Amino acid sequence: MDFEYTYSPEQLAFKAEVEQWLDENVPADKRKVGAEELPADLFDWAREFTKKLGAKGWLHPDYPTEYGGGGLSPEETIVITSALEERDVPMTPGNTLDLPALAVWGTEEQKQKYLRGRLTGELISYQNFTEPNSGSDLASLRTRAKKDGDEWVITGEKVFVSGSHGQGRPRTPDYLFTLAITDPDAPRHRNMGYFLVPTADDGVTLQPQGLLGGNGQNQVYMDDVRIGEDRLIGGAGQGWQVAQTTLEHEHGGRGDLPPKNRIIGNFLDWVKAEDAADEHTQHAAVDAFIDTEILRLIGTRNHWMYEAKQEMSYHGSQNSLWRKEGNIRVADDIREVAGLKTLLAEGEPEEAGSKGELEYFQRSSLVGAHPGGTIEVQKVIIARRIGVSRTKERAAPTPSTAKITS
Repeated sequence: MDFEYTYSPEQLAFKAEVEQWLDENVPADKRKVGAEELPADLFDWAREFTKKLGAKGWLHPDYPTEYGGGGLSPEETIVITSALEERDVPMTPGNTLDLPALAVWGTEEQKQKYLRGRLTGELISYQNFTEPNSGSDLASLRTRAKKDGDEWVITGEKVFVSGSHGQGRPRTPDYLFTLAITDPDAPRHRNMGYFLVPTADDGVTLQPQGLLGGNGQNQVYMDDVRIGEDRLIGGAGQGWQVAQTTLEHEHGGRGDLPPKNRIIGNFLDWVKAEDAADEHTQHAAVDAFIDTEILRLIGTRNHWMYEAKQEMSYHGSQNSLWRKEGNIRVADDIREVAGLKTLLAEGEPEEAGSKGELEYFQRSSLVGAHPGGTIEVQKVIIARRIGVSRTKERAAPTPSTAKITS
């Protein structure tokens, strides 16, 4: 069976248009290099290009034009996404997981004020959920939002907050989409709000964290930050429900059409170049390839379901679970074949010739087991969605099931 995507004649014509525009606007030297942070000059260029792409409606092409999207079909969106990925074009959209929440739960005024700027690339946001003592059990968070007249006063601490950044170019986002307890006496999951906290406020401090996955994470302190009512998305007790729309996308409920895995491509190229063709090596290399291909097909299926506006169930968490566990298995397979060379960064003697990507993957495979819900959390969600736990739940609303996308 052939799982490769085949373009229609209409898509091929649009593909030619997209490729011509990219050829005219993306110089040959503006390509992602290595695995981690963009060099400072490339980051600056990528920031401006992201806004240029957003102004054309191609940054988030399947969102409605009235909010800054492109209003394009799923087929046209595939063309744009694929063309950008084939050229390794660097972009800096920030964390995009607030977009579905704004589209589903935001008022018309909020969509025009915040969603539009996010879809055009003018505004940058970071996800501000996890706390030092509230990770897997997100509902146990301690950040507080108290009503004071027409304002909310937010105080609390968050960790592992990230978005777009480059070498020597820590980007301060325009706002942090934040969960905070609005009523400590209300029942669990009915006691919090989903807020857009501006980082320009003197009460907001972002402190970079040097972690295993790199320098892109921040510890965030909010000290009596005052924000207006227009920055509350949904009701004062609906934060958990709004956050589930964000998390549905984070788990993989939107799906994607990823290109061939570049990490595996580099790994297989190395195996061929080293002539490491013994039977054990072949089996390990093929195991790694199969793991990543399964993830690609799950993402493709989820993307089709999302664009077809089908109601989804366990599918997003299945994607997340396979990615988290699969990446760890793949990292093990790569070490089994290439040995300690995979732990050498770019420029170090005997590095495996992947511009540091294999080394970065060894680190990120471990880090990736936690964000967006741990491996155990994904298993619990799947159990609840398929009805083998004590409770049964449905997937949160998304722009697809709420019929928001064009």
